Amino acid sequence: MRQDVGERREVPLLELLRRASAQGDLQAWATFQQGLEETVLIWLHDHPGSQAACRLHGERHFVAQAFERFWHFVVQEQVTCETLSEVLVYLRASLNGAILETLRDSERPGAVSSLWPDGEDSTVRNELWSKLQARLPNWWEQRLAYLLYHCGLKPAEIVRYCPLEWGNVQEVIRLRRIILERLMKD
Repeated sequence: MRQDVGERREVPLLELLRRASAQGDLQAWATFQQGLEETVLIWLHDHPGSQAACRLHGERHFVAQAFERFWHFVVQEQVTCETLSEVLVYLRASLNGAILETLRDSERPGAVSSLWPDGEDSTVRNELWSKLQARLPNWWEQRLAYLLYHCGLKPAEIVRYCPLEWGNVQEVIRLRRIILERLMKD
């Protein structure tokens, strides 16, 4: 019996999600994210609020937020996704929530916008990010730097959205200090 392409893709992604949520398998979670990252980017580009939101934060911020919110649904809310369709519904809702919350927060008095000026070339951002990654020796430091500096998350937000990766705020703060010290030496 021949399996269609959608079924072949669905089973591995669902298995990766199950391993990540049930067993705390970080590699499975990273592979799961990679498998759906392009889909989330397409949704972001199609979202009616994407241009306004991306003036405040980069695309990667919203991709990370979508997966972090999705993770919260699956692990902390104990939502079970039996099919890829269910995964996609929750993931898309997570992205939508991240975009809408960002736009809502930006309308508050005293809101802070992006560190990057409007119209800043994304290639400049990517080049700076590549240089930063090259100076960090391991995946954990690179991941934390990404969450802190690329996504703009605070230590408490990182612990809240990435509970399997970061257990407590003090650990995030300690590693952030190490990253900053390493970068200041260079």
